[in-house]
Amino acid sequence: VGIIGYGKMGKIRHSVTDSIKGVQVISVYDSANIEADIEIAKTSDQIINNSKIDAIFICTPNYLNKPLTIQSLKAGKHVFCEKPPAFTAKDVDEIQVVEKEANKVLMYGFNHRHHDSIKKMKKLIDEREFGKVLWMRGRYGKSVDEKYYDNWRAKRKYAGGGILMDQGIHMIDLFLHLGGDFDTVHASVSNLYWNLNVEDNVFATLENSETGLAASLHSTMTQWRHLFSLEVFLEKGYLILNGLKTSSNSYGNEILTITKNRSIAPAATWEDEEDITYHTDESWQSEADEFISSIK
Repeated sequence: VGIIGYGKMGKIRHSVTDSIKGVQVISVYDSANIEADIEIAKTSDQIINNSKIDAIFICTPNYLNKPLTIQSLKAGKHVFCEKPPAFTAKDVDEIQVVEKEANKVLMYGFNHRHHDSIKKMKKLIDEREFGKVLWMRGRYGKSVDEKYYDNWRAKRKYAGGGILMDQGIHMIDLFLHLGGDFDTVHASVSNLYWNLNVEDNVFATLENSETGLAASLHSTMTQWRHLFSLEVFLEKGYLILNGLKTSSNSYGNEILTITKNRSIAPAATWEDEEDITYHTDESWQSEADEFISSIK
């Protein structure tokens, strides 16, 4: 395995991938001066063209994701790339053409679906014990400070967008993961506070016109106290996930609330709810395991 981009995410991917039996990270590259206990390539091309490397992790700023993914696939490598895949739907279409021609595994970094709480929600939804999903509501917010202005994430040409590309995209992925496809989207984006050239707030509704399933999203970087909340209401109950176990420990305890058989009055009470608290974040390892398993 080779890694292009050896900042925070590159180091996380290195750690979890190296722990998988039969897998070894042999070379890393970063545009900045870095230290590593393995070979440091001088260019990304050295990683991509290394015949000893079967798979590449791309952990670079967003604007590099598309070209490096295409180049790696064309070189015959399996690719794991951090989100977002690209900046436009047209870009994604181009990537899909190359992926099909290369016949290699391409996976994107959406680790939230690998949290144990989300796995539990997915299992309960798929078992249909609660009936079909009626609607979903997701809120994901954080605050930033003046240091954010110097970050590449604050510049549209490098990031492709603001909070939607950073956090909101994770919630959209969870909507797709738990509820299926949507074909109608209405959205409002704004820059209410930080005066950047990327959005600091996004309000969006997504709908499947065939089933009627709808989801609403609020993604913000003016949430002064960090927040993660995902609600899924079904015909015979509901699932609510509040908090998320992360390295910052700033989103609160990861607690999944499950309530069954509450489709008619009277409304559910606290006594009807079962809470499950998740104390560890195994999402990075789970995600790496899935990628490597798909190759083997």
